[in-house]
Amino acid sequence: MTSSSTALLTDRYELTMLQAALADGTAGRRCVFEVFTRRLPHGRRYGVLAGTGRVLEALADFRFGPEELDWLARERVVDDATLDYLAGYRFTGSVSGYAEGEMFFPHSPVLTVEGTFAEAVLLETVVLSVLNYDSAVASAASRMTSAAIGRPCLEMGARRAHEQAAVAAARAAAVAGFAGTSNLEAGRRYGLPTIGTAAHAFTLLHDDEEAAFAAQVASSGPGTTLLVDTYDVRRGVERAIAAAGTGLGAVRLDSGDLGVLAQEVRAQLDGLGARDTRIVVTSDLDEYAIAALAVAPVDSYGVGTSLVTGSGAPTCGMVYKLVAREGRDGTLEPVAKASVAKGSVGGRKSAARRLDESGRAVAEVVVSGEDEAVRAWAPAEADLRGLVVPLVTDGEVRPGWTGPEGVAAATARHAASRDELPRGARRLSADEAALPTVTLTL
Repeated sequence: MTSSSTALLTDRYELTMLQAALADGTAGRRCVFEVFTRRLPHGRRYGVLAGTGRVLEALADFRFGPEELDWLARERVVDDATLDYLAGYRFTGSVSGYAEGEMFFPHSPVLTVEGTFAEAVLLETVVLSVLNYDSAVASAASRMTSAAIGRPCLEMGARRAHEQAAVAAARAAAVAGFAGTSNLEAGRRYGLPTIGTAAHAFTLLHDDEEAAFAAQVASSGPGTTLLVDTYDVRRGVERAIAAAGTGLGAVRLDSGDLGVLAQEVRAQLDGLGARDTRIVVTSDLDEYAIAALAVAPVDSYGVGTSLVTGSGAPTCGMVYKLVAREGRDGTLEPVAKASVAKGSVGGRKSAARRLDESGRAVAEVVVSGEDEAVRAWAPAEADLRGLVVPLVTDGEVRPGWTGPEGVAAATARHAASRDELPRGARRLSADEAALPTVTLTL
C-alpha cells in the first residue's frame, strides 16, 4: 500500500541541511522564508497565483511515517538523530501570502513561511513544485479566458500531462475562469463541472455516421454535443440535425480552418432551423488562436496541450528564499543572497496594490523594514488594497482555503483582481509587466 504522505516530495538536500543544522544547534532558530519570482516569463504582463490551496493540503499530509522513515534509513539519506526528529515532525509555524487567484508581479511576496529552520526548510520543494506549476497554468488560462471575451473555455488537457498534473491543471484553470474540465478526478476532488461527450473513435466504431449520432442521442439526449468532422463537416451537420432535431445542444469542430468552418456551420445550422445549436471548437487552441476566433460565431473553446504546459511558459521561476533568521539576541535579522542576477532582499515583507480613482491598479507596493513594524503593518491609505492574508496559524490551516470552497474563493478573487488591471494589461503582445513594483520602507 502506498503512503499518502507528501513528505518525500522533496529534494535530498533539504534533509541533509536539516541533519547538519540539528548537529550544530541552528535547526531551532526562528526563520522567515519568502516565495517570489524575480521576473515574469518573457512576454507576460502579469502572473496569476494558483496552487495555494494545494500547498495547504500537502502541508496537512507532510508527515514521515514508518514507510518513509524505513526508506530513508535503508538509503542512508540521513543519520539516526535526524530520523528521530523526522518521526515527530509537525509544522507548527505560520504561513501568510497573497490570496489564491491574485495577480502577482516581479518580487511580489506571494507566500511567507515562518517557523524554525528545521520546520520551514523541509517545505521548500513541495511549495515550489505546486506553486510554479499551478501558477504557470493559471497564468496561461487567464490569458485564454481574457481572449475569449466571455465565451466559456473548457479544460481538456489530461491526456497531455502526468495523471496528477492533469488534476492540478484542471484546478488551476478553474481558478482562472475555465468553465469546466474533462477530468473526473478534478471534478470529484474540487467540485468542478465536468464536460465531455464522444471522440472520433465512437463515430468510427459504427458502420456509418448516422448510426453513431443516433446512438449518442439515444444515450445522452438531444442536448448532447455531436462531433461533426470525422468525415465531411457539411454532411456531418446535416446528419447531426437529422438525428437530434433542431434542439441539438451543440456541434464540435476539431480540425480544419476553424474560423471559416464556424462561419459555414453557423449559416448551415441557421438554415436548418437549429438557431440555438451551439458551436464548440477544439484542436490545439491557445490564447492566440482564441483571440483570432473572436469574430467567428464560436460559442465555446476546448483547450488542452497549450493549457497544461503553460502555453510556452511551463514554470513561473518562483524561488523560496530565507530572508530573516533569529540572531544571538533572539530578534529576527534580515539576511539576503548577493549572487549576481540571483540576489534577494532581506527581511520580512508585506504588500499592497495601489489603485487610482477609478479603481484601476497603478503599482505593486512591497513593504519592508523593521520586522515588528512590517508584521503589524496594514495599509491605511485609501488607495492601497492589502494583499497579504493569514493562511496557517500555529500549524493550523485556516478555513476556507482548501477543497472546493478554496477553488470557488480563488476563482472569485482572480476575476476581481484581473478587473483591476490597467487598460491594455491583457494585450497578448510582448511587453513589460503591467504594474511596476515599488518598495515602501517602514
